[in-house]
Amino acid sequence: MKVLKKIKVFLFLDMNIKLLLIEAFFLLGWARIVKGKPFSTIAPSLGEQMKETSFNLDDSNIVLLDDISNAINIMSKYTIWESMCLVKAIAAMKMLERRKIESTLYLGTGKDERGKLIAHAWLRSGPYYITGFEVMNRFTVVGTFAKKIN
Repeated sequence: MKVLKKIKVFLFLDMNIKLLLIEAFFLLGWARIVKGKPFSTIAPSLGEQMKETSFNLDDSNIVLLDDISNAINIMSKYTIWESMCLVKAIAAMKMLERRKIESTLYLGTGKDERGKLIAHAWLRSGPYYITGFEVMNRFTVVGTFAKKIN
């Protein structure tokens, strides 16, 4: 019954939201494939290394940024593949790039409860955090990639 209810909810969504969810699903799959490649080969496609984009925000993008953030976070729960922080950040970056919106991908390291080294990735556009914001404060930034739009 849960599946039928979720399908019914999806069918009654606004068409723009449906399209964003579908786009997010496919880009999460693409990002998962990309993540499987050596990082040195994908790093150049992520943007300018050790740079950040502006914290200024075009007010006309606020709703779109929120919709993209929600689409990525919702669809990541329904993929049959792993869609954790780096996959979500890469997929969201691609969604923003398609709309000519700048973003910065952050890579950070920290320690878990047992003292083991862990990593995290999150994405920001303007002052708004798109993915990974829930726990980003627990990590020290070790790398940034600025995707600037010319």
